[in-house]
Amino acid sequence: MDKITIWDQIIKYLPLLIPLFVIQLGLMIAGLVDLIKREKTRGPKWVWFLVVIFVNLIGPIIYFVVGREEE
Repeated sequence: MDKITIWDQIIKYLPLLIPLFVIQLGLMIAGLVDLIKREKTRGPKWVWFLVVIFVNLIGPIIYFVVGREEE
């Protein structure tokens, strides 16, 4: 009988997890760079910083759609 460990399961799904991690990291970096460079946002910048950092994957997208104020 094979003993399946947690590491075996992680390795099994690693090809699916790596692209998600790369997309999440790219969106987070792009959101933070834009947030730093932008003079005005809809709402306090510190709130958008927290949204981009802590709301995984969807946080940066929410910032780009809602948080940016037109220049």
